Amino acid sequence: MSCRLKETYRNEIVDALMKKFGYKNVMQVPKLEKVVINMGVGEAKENAKILDAAVSDMETITGQKAVITRAKKSVANFKIREGMPIGCKVTLRGEKMYEFVDRLINLALPRVRDFRGVNPNAFDGRGNYALGIKEQLIFPEIEYDKIDKIRGMDVIFVTTAKTDEEARELLAQFNMPFTK
Repeated sequence: MSCRLKETYRNEIVDALMKKFGYKNVMQVPKLEKVVINMGVGEAKENAKILDAAVSDMETITGQKAVITRAKKSVANFKIREGMPIGCKVTLRGEKMYEFVDRLINLALPRVRDFRGVNPNAFDGRGNYALGIKEQLIFPEIEYDKIDKIRGMDVIFVTTAKTDEEARELLAQFNMPFTK
């Protein structure tokens, strides 16, 4: 499945982007560098088992081992001390990245309730796109009976594009369903 997406990228998407932006060289064409999936688990400060459940969900969704993120600073209002585990993240590159993007766009996003498309303005000014997901249940790998709590996650697409317009066109070529 992901090989098909990668081959499609090499041929059709590169040709379309070269034509639209008038690139002279194939190396100028923006490409997807990595996808970072991040899950903040604030309740982990009271119960470490909650973080384990979040990590296992993340590993099931991505097919890769998750890294536990720790607090950088102590915040008294949130009852967080420096070094406390408060979330997990996964960085996908290469084959697994293309497979995840394919599953996200074609399987998971259409399963979101009242889905009208993703926000086309969530670019950071340097060609990277951030997408928030409210529940992990939209992924077909997650079984409804096995989860303890609904958790959200952030998905960040890091591209080599110089501008937001180039990155938007790149993701549109991957069939990302932007709202009009």
